[in-house]
Amino acid sequence: MYRRQLLKLLGVSAVGTPLSICVTSPVLATTANWGYIGKASPEHWGDLAPEFQLCQLGRQQTPINLQIAGVKTAQSNSEDLLVINYQPTPLHLINNGKTIQVNYQPGSYIKYGNDTFELIQFHFHHLSEHRINGKSYDMELHFVHRHKTGNLAVLGVFLQAGAFNPKLQLIWDAMPQQPGRENRVKDIYIDACHFLPAQRRFLTYSGSLTTPPCSENVLWCVMAMPITASPEQIAKFSQIFPTNARPIQPLNHRLVTEVLE
Repeated sequence: MYRRQLLKLLGVSAVGTPLSICVTSPVLATTANWGYIGKASPEHWGDLAPEFQLCQLGRQQTPINLQIAGVKTAQSNSEDLLVINYQPTPLHLINNGKTIQVNYQPGSYIKYGNDTFELIQFHFHHLSEHRINGKSYDMELHFVHRHKTGNLAVLGVFLQAGAFNPKLQLIWDAMPQQPGRENRVKDIYIDACHFLPAQRRFLTYSGSLTTPPCSENVLWCVMAMPITASPEQIAKFSQIFPTNARPIQPLNHRLVTEVLE
C-alpha cells in the first residue's frame, strides 16, 4: 500500500490529472546547436531557436529541487499508482553528442494510475539534474516513456559513488566514445529493472524535458533512493561528458507529491 505525502501545495497543478497536451520527443530537438557550455549553454537555450522558447519562458520546467521535510501525511487509495514492467532488450547504444542513450525495443512500460507509457529509451546525466533537499548526486539516469497519445513520462534514478555496478559496466564497455556513433550488441541483453533502487519511494510532479525544446506537461517520477556506481565508472562517463546537466529551475507553484511504499 502506498501513502502519498504532500510536500508542496502552492497552486492547482496536479500530477494525478490527465496529461492533455502532447509534448515533443527529445529526439526531435535537433534544429539548433545547443549544449552545456558557452553560448550554447542552458541559460541561452531559449534564444537559440523559436521552438526553444519554453526553455526560457516555461513555467513548469525541469529539473527542480525536491524538498522532503516536516510535512503531514495524507492517506489515499494509491496502491497501484506506479507499476513498472520492464523486459530485457538487446543492447543498442547511441552517443548523440549530448549523452549516452540506450534504445529500448517495444514491450516494456510503466503504468501511472490508469495511463500506460511505453519505455522508448534511457540515458545519463552528469552531475544529477534534480536535487533532494539541495543535495545533488554524481549522476542521474532518465527512463523516457511515451503514452499512445504522445505524452511523455520520465522516471529518474540517482547514481552515487559507491560499489561497482556490474550491470552498468555492460553499457560502459560498449558505449561509443565519439558523437554520432552507434553500437548494437545483439548477444548482450540489458534489463532496465537492474537500474532501479530496491526501495521504490518516489517523488512525482508535472515538469518538462530537461533538454531543448523543453516541452512541458511531462510526468516526472523521481526515485528518492539512489543506486551505486563505482568512482571509476562515474569517471569514465565524465571523461566523455564532463557536464551534461541542466541547472535547477523554479518550482512556480507546482504540486510535488511523495509516494511511499
